[in-house]
Amino acid sequence: MPKAVRFTEYGGIDVLQVVEVERPSPGPGRVLVRMVAAGINPGEAAIRRGLMHDRFPATFPSGEGSDLAGIVEELGEGVTGFSVGNEVIGFSDERASHAEYVLVEAGNLTPRPAAVPWEQAGALFVAGTTAYAAVRAVGLTRGQSVVVSGAAGGVGSIAVQLAVDSGASVIALASAANHEWLAAHGAVPVAYGEGVADRIRAAAGGTPDAFIDTFGDGYVELAVSLGVPGDRIDTIIDFAAAAKHGTKTEGNSAAANADVLRELAALIADGKLEIPIAGSYRLDDVREAFRELEQRHTRGKIVLVP
Repeated sequence: MPKAVRFTEYGGIDVLQVVEVERPSPGPGRVLVRMVAAGINPGEAAIRRGLMHDRFPATFPSGEGSDLAGIVEELGEGVTGFSVGNEVIGFSDERASHAEYVLVEAGNLTPRPAAVPWEQAGALFVAGTTAYAAVRAVGLTRGQSVVVSGAAGGVGSIAVQLAVDSGASVIALASAANHEWLAAHGAVPVAYGEGVADRIRAAAGGTPDAFIDTFGDGYVELAVSLGVPGDRIDTIIDFAAAAKHGTKTEGNSAAANADVLRELAALIADGKLEIPIAGSYRLDDVREAFRELEQRHTRGKIVLVP
């Protein structure tokens, strides 16, 4: 029988279980996909721990996971545009992608270009569409400067590249271990910590034009203190600070569709975007995957494979 990740109560990684389940059968408009790679995300950890209960309550037993790439196994009634055996990138709206077989709405799928590696394809949806929305939210134009906090993380590493591609000057806040990678991708790396405001002003030649916060932990306040206008600040995580200061909070939901996924996949295929993969874990090792993720020190994405 196929396997899937489940949890039956809120808690730490110990509540995660890999259980045998019936192979799903696609209903009308749905596609059964055999998972080849599926990304994991901080939001999934927050949901599992009960931190998002007011916004995204879990119904137990709960599955998890949105990102996936895989192979079409079966088509439901009325599905067109796909055939059994097609390689696809997509997303689940039902917390279900951390499994060997996943039911997906046909409209949530796009073909996987051959030049897009499986692991990057499987990790693309949440981080990619979140970064896409955040960069779009701050309205960058060529020659402007933007600061990205958590610049080497899953979302930050993509936001940096998309902002560079827009022609902006990107100031990337990250640890020294990630500076070489960021510089190689067109950003100006800057160490976080004490004195960061002065280092940002020096890199920007004054007040930066925009700020994308992917980390939280006071970066919205930093952006405000630097003089960045509220409508040019976007945070994907610190909603309390955004409400206090009137900044934007555009993230995944603002770009969560197959059209954006297709656009991002094309950038990867053309060599204009890289999804750095920090690690790959078997589905059975899902607890270890999240243990690494929740340390918040990885460069790029962590993925599960069957």
